[in-house]
Amino acid sequence: MNEPLKIAVAGLGTVGAGILKLLAEHGDMLEGRCGRRIEVTAVSAREQGKDRGVSLEGLEFFQDAAKMARDADADVIVELIGGADGIAKETVEAAITASRHVVTANKALIAHHGTELALKAEAAGVSLAYEAAVAGGIPIIKALREGLAANGIKSIHGILNGTCNYILSRMRDEGLEFVEVLEDAQRLGYAETDPEFDIEGVDAAHKLAILASLAFGRKLNFDGVHIEGITRISQMDIRFAEELGFRVKLLGIASQNDHGIEQRVHPCLVPADAPIASVEGVFNAVVAEGDFVDTLMMEGRGAGEGPTASAVCADLADIARGIQIPAFGIPAKKLEASATVSMDAHKGAYYIRLMVIDRPGIFADVATTLRDNEVSMESILQHGRGAPGEAVPVVVTLHETEEVRASAVIETISHLDGVLEAPVMIRIENL
Repeated sequence: MNEPLKIAVAGLGTVGAGILKLLAEHGDMLEGRCGRRIEVTAVSAREQGKDRGVSLEGLEFFQDAAKMARDADADVIVELIGGADGIAKETVEAAITASRHVVTANKALIAHHGTELALKAEAAGVSLAYEAAVAGGIPIIKALREGLAANGIKSIHGILNGTCNYILSRMRDEGLEFVEVLEDAQRLGYAETDPEFDIEGVDAAHKLAILASLAFGRKLNFDGVHIEGITRISQMDIRFAEELGFRVKLLGIASQNDHGIEQRVHPCLVPADAPIASVEGVFNAVVAEGDFVDTLMMEGRGAGEGPTASAVCADLADIARGIQIPAFGIPAKKLEASATVSMDAHKGAYYIRLMVIDRPGIFADVATTLRDNEVSMESILQHGRGAPGEAVPVVVTLHETEEVRASAVIETISHLDGVLEAPVMIRIENL
C-alpha cells in the first residue's frame, strides 16, 4: 500500500473547512482514483476553538502558518490565507524552502508573485498548483496548461468575478440601481463588507493576469492590466444596452499580437445572443480561442466553499498521482517578459451616455466633436424631452475607432456647455 499524501491546511475559513469536509466525505473515492490516501495532518488558524462545522480532532494545530509550513508532518501545504504579501507569501516561501509542494487558492499572490514563486518551486523540485485561484470550480488552469497544450491560444476572455455578474444581472432583471443590489449582495454574502476589489475590477484583473500568462507562455504582468470597475453603470445604461441589443458584463480580455499582450478588465456591451451574455448571477465563464480547437467555453460557479474546495482537491489529486507539471505550462526560467499593448492602441466600437440640458445646438456640438476627431457615429438615442433646465440622457454609439480618438471625443464632450456630468463610456465587444 502506498503511503498517504499528508497535507497541512493554512487557513480555516469557508474554503479550508470545505476541504476538510470534502476529504472526509470523498476520501475513499479519491484514494481509489489516486492510488493513495490524502490525509490532513495539521491546520493553522487564528482561533483553535471556533466552531467551523468540522472536527479538528487528531490534527496538529498551529497559530503561525509559516511555522506550520516549516515544521508540520506534511508533504503539501495548502495556503488559503489570501493576500498578495504578508503571512500568505511567507507561508508559501517557507513551504518551498522546506521542499514541500504548495497548493493555493490565492489569486492575488499568484498574480503578483507567481513567476518568482514558480522559479523557486522548480528549483526545489516541488509543485506550485493554483487551480482554485481562478474561476472556482471551473478547471480552466488545467484546460489551458494541459488540455490545450497543443494549441496556440489567440485570445481569452471571460466573466471572472461573480459579485459583479450578480449585481449586473439583478440590475437588468429587477430594474434596481447599483447601490441597492450591492447592499443586498453584501447581506447575502455574495459581496464582502469592503467590496472594492470586486466592484473596481481588481479581483478579475488578478485572475486575468494569471490566465494571460498561462495562455501566452509569458511572465505574469499584473501591472500591465487596464482595470475599470462597474460603479458608474446605472439602470439607464442597462436599459439602453437592452434597447440596442446588448447586455452589460464585466469582462476580462487578453489577446496577443505583434506589439505585445493586451490585458483589460472593464464593463462591456456584448450582443444579447452571445453565449457569454447568458451567463448570469454568481456564475463565471471563460472563453479560449485556440488555433486548432477554435472556441471553447467553460461555465460554472466561480467561488464558494464547494467549488473552491473541489479545485484545491483536484490539485492535491495530481500530486498524489505523482503528476508534476510546470506551474505555467513551461519551465518558469523560459517564461519571457512581453510588451504591454496600451489601451490607447485598442480599436473597437463605443457606447457613450451623456446627461445634457435639452437645448438647441447640443447635438450639433457633439457632431462637430466627432468630426474634428475623425470618429463616425453609428446611432443616437434620446427618449422624450426634459423640462427647461432638466437633464435628459442621450446615448451615442460610435463605429470602430482607436481608443485614443474615443477618449479625446469624451474629454471634449464632457466640457461642452449643457453636458452636466462626466459621460459614461462602455466598450462594445462583438464576441
